[in-house]
Amino acid sequence: MDIHFEEGVLSPSATDMRPEPPNSLDLNGSHPRRIKLTAPNINLSLDQSEGSILSDDNLDSPDEIDINVDELDTPDEADSFEYPGHEDPMANRSSGQESESIPEYTAEEEREDNRLWRTVVIGEQEQRIDMKVIEPYRRVISHGGYYGDGLNAIIVFAACFLPDSSRADYHYVMENLFLYVISTLELMVAEDYMIVYLNGATPRRKMPGLGWMKKCYQMIDRRLRKNLKSFIIVHPSWFIRTILAVTRPFISSKFSSKIKYVSSLSELSGLIPMDCIHIPESIINRADWMKN
Repeated sequence: MDIHFEEGVLSPSATDMRPEPPNSLDLNGSHPRRIKLTAPNINLSLDQSEGSILSDDNLDSPDEIDINVDELDTPDEADSFEYPGHEDPMANRSSGQESESIPEYTAEEEREDNRLWRTVVIGEQEQRIDMKVIEPYRRVISHGGYYGDGLNAIIVFAACFLPDSSRADYHYVMENLFLYVISTLELMVAEDYMIVYLNGATPRRKMPGLGWMKKCYQMIDRRLRKNLKSFIIVHPSWFIRTILAVTRPFISSKFSSKIKYVSSLSELSGLIPMDCIHIPESIINRADWMKN
């Protein structure tokens, strides 16, 4: 079969007559041609097998990289990476806290703390007393000397020095004052003792409540209950007599037998020595007024 070739198409027999291919592209020609390039096969696996981008053949050695370090534009040492107006307040706060040194706890401050707070043990429990809040009322309990033979102490309790119940922190004051009275009583008493309760010149708003007196009795150590020989109430009012009558079922008969009422200071002086007992001026004035 005869095959006719169109004009412009080379026949197989004319292979030797083909012109030489150009060694450059004719950019000025009127018929530009597209060149199709075939991409080489690249292995994108992350192992270092042959053909991988991580293989030794594809990794250039640092010696082959030509970098002029002197021509690099590096930031100056004085340059800062912090932008004004966008500072981190927490960072500044933490840096300020680190820069502040912890103040030294001086001996004077320790003495001041010991003066403001006292730690005592009552009923095998550690308690802290706010000494500052009870400072004006510490005269409520005092040591009145001794009676008889030995160290038989006289403990004086002046109700006129109790806080006014109209105080906003009355219960807080009475709680700390209660701890102070109990702990002081334990320090003052070595052997047998008696309590002299001065009730004169005490307005109703300063008299302790039934609950406070009952709590005092319950918190007194067994040794103190046993060693208490007498509880003398000077200038008893109807309120005190009523409280004792109400609390009688809650207290032992032994304690009830120790209660004595004294209507005057002269009567008190006939029972115990008065040399070391401090009688508040308000009670003395009231006693003089009642005589007249």
